[in-house]
Amino acid sequence: MTNSEELRRLIDQKGFKLKYVAEYLGLSPYGFNLKLNNKKEFKTSEVAALCEVLGIESLEEKERIFFANKDDYKSTLTA
Repeated sequence: MTNSEELRRLIDQKGFKLKYVAEYLGLSPYGFNLKLNNKKEFKTSEVAALCEVLGIESLEEKERIFFANKDDYKSTLTA
């Protein structure tokens, strides 16, 4: 699950518009918005492109933004 607030903050901090980032990824603004709002998941290649354009280099930052904990049914199951 993507940390949407953190990703939006980083995009704003870099001075990019959401439309530019969507085009950079080869997505429509609508398609990018679906992924940004966790309605669909980013592909691995899209995560790599976002890291490139936004200058995300550390593994910790990548994990914090793109692999945030998801509180869903699977994570609440007990063994």
